[in-house]
Amino acid sequence: MQITLIRHLPTEWNVKTWLQGRQDIDILPITEDIQHKIETNQQHLKKLSPFEFVLASTLKRTHQTAQLYGMDAKTDVLLDELNFGRFEGRPKGNMISELGVSWLENPRELVLGERIVKLEERIINFLKKYKESNNILIFGHGSWIRAFISLVQYGHINQMNQISVHNNECNTLTFDENNIIERFS
Repeated sequence: MQITLIRHLPTEWNVKTWLQGRQDIDILPITEDIQHKIETNQQHLKKLSPFEFVLASTLKRTHQTAQLYGMDAKTDVLLDELNFGRFEGRPKGNMISELGVSWLENPRELVLGERIVKLEERIINFLKKYKESNNILIFGHGSWIRAFISLVQYGHINQMNQISVHNNECNTLTFDENNIIERFS
């Protein structure tokens, strides 16, 4: 299976380093630099296409990003961002200070607005749902993408907060989804 993940374009809250989570925030106006990066990513996507599915979360910032890429994304709730609960709308540094080393080394055991292990379960359910697919494009969110990369590369999501994924960054992973699904069945 090959999955290409593009993190949504920047929002005002990204610029302020505030956690968005499930808050439905619009993207910022497109700058020349961002437009150039979109065009570069589009060239990469042309090499990878056709995609069987182009997907986005239920949050508008992912759909706005897909539209600027010229894509009509289908909505899938399994792609929704982690619910950060009381930390949403606050600087990410506040949460990291409060949670300490657990955020970096063992996030799977944390409970924010949802148990982070539920994020892992959503990713596994996503893989089960699309296991017959070969090539998928996702417009998604930072925590979801980092957790997905951690799951594919390490077999769990505990490395997710040691991975960096910037707004408008494009990552393509090729892997055997059956190995991951079997591990958690």
